[in-house]
Amino acid sequence: MEEHLITAVTIDEKEVKITLRDVPDKPGVAARIFAGIAQRNINVDMIIQNISHQPPATSHQKPKTDLSFTIQKGDLEEALDEIKKIAKKIGAGGVDYDEDIAKVSVVGVGMRSHPGVAAKMFSALAEQKINIGMISTSEIKISCIVKKRDGKKAVRAIHRKFGLERGK
Repeated sequence: MEEHLITAVTIDEKEVKITLRDVPDKPGVAARIFAGIAQRNINVDMIIQNISHQPPATSHQKPKTDLSFTIQKGDLEEALDEIKKIAKKIGAGGVDYDEDIAKVSVVGVGMRSHPGVAAKMFSALAEQKINIGMISTSEIKISCIVKKRDGKKAVRAIHRKFGLERGK
């Protein structure tokens, strides 16, 4: 019996994205940030780190990075309390958050042996003019953060693209 490529498309509208801007790009900073969150007993879902889009103004300045992660909305107040303290201690440029997000995921063990699943998922979103804010992958799951207003439309588009519509 052949494995199904994708077995499920899921949506989670109860997450929030927190971004620390202009974080010093040096060893141990991420550990310090997430240790503080863990001490508050807050689970982190997706984590994305990028080199900041603004290079240092002088050669004496150290490189900076932006760090974004998602948590459950119910933990937002406590997480912000901790993150703002940490941001100040490490010299980060600021903290932003976005509650207007949805996490859309495709899941399936068939993904391990079939290249192109991410391309197909991203194509489904692009065809609907849905912008992707974050991407996270594992061996059997691909998740994207999109605007909440686009979440259900994204699920329907992915269902169609992979032939998972009801009744098929």
